[in-house]
Amino acid sequence: MTDAELLQTYYRSFIRGSHILHFHQVLDAYGHLSFRHPTDPSLFVMARSVAPALIATEKDLITFRVRDGEPIDPDSPKAYIERYIHSEIYHRFPDIQAAVHSHAESVIPFTISDVPLKPCYHMAGFLASSGVPVHDSADDVGPSDIPDLLVRNTTMGEALAKRFDGGNKVTLMRGHGYTVAAISIELAVFYALYTQKNAAIQTAAMGLRAAAGGSMQDLHLLSVDEARERTAFAPTTAKRAWELWVTEVSGCPLYKLGV
Repeated sequence: MTDAELLQTYYRSFIRGSHILHFHQVLDAYGHLSFRHPTDPSLFVMARSVAPALIATEKDLITFRVRDGEPIDPDSPKAYIERYIHSEIYHRFPDIQAAVHSHAESVIPFTISDVPLKPCYHMAGFLASSGVPVHDSADDVGPSDIPDLLVRNTTMGEALAKRFDGGNKVTLMRGHGYTVAAISIELAVFYALYTQKNAAIQTAAMGLRAAAGGSMQDLHLLSVDEARERTAFAPTTAKRAWELWVTEVSGCPLYKLGV
């Protein structure tokens, strides 16, 4: 496979990944997926500023420099403001190949409360057993920055990226959403989707326990060992899910694929 053919393969996976994330309501008109360039690790690729469901062709994609989050082509279309989430993760972690930023509503309550998001079932063992870290972008706002919780520059992106130290795969963002980092597009989509599902399951379980007079401490969550073993199987498991998800979006007229 030539470098050009390899890049086209990544483009197709990226576009389908964006469609899958919308189909499963991880992304709506907002949020984004990215991937590190397969032949030049100093670059990464995201879509132009458009709803993920509407990404369709190579013309919708922009290549950025990892070092500063800026497009290599100064005449590129308008880019997402929060591309620095992605650039700084790639800058800090050479092994990370894809990232997702989502505003999924089921996750938001865990970003603004003292309740930690923890792995509740076997599909979400990749979540930190001690509780997913919560990042507050308000702590990173400089004198000239806009205090709107968006990650608008490399300084703010760097602060968020540090939350992925130690092998962490998911970071919540106060009053905003969450970000995942992974070794492939497929696995990033898997993490993003099952983080959302785990949040919904945990909320439901806490409601049941509260109705019975209990608390979160009464929930029988995954042990550290169980979470570790499930995390090890995630890349293999994600392949099966990916095949299904691609078939789902391929049959939907909303999602176009022109590469």
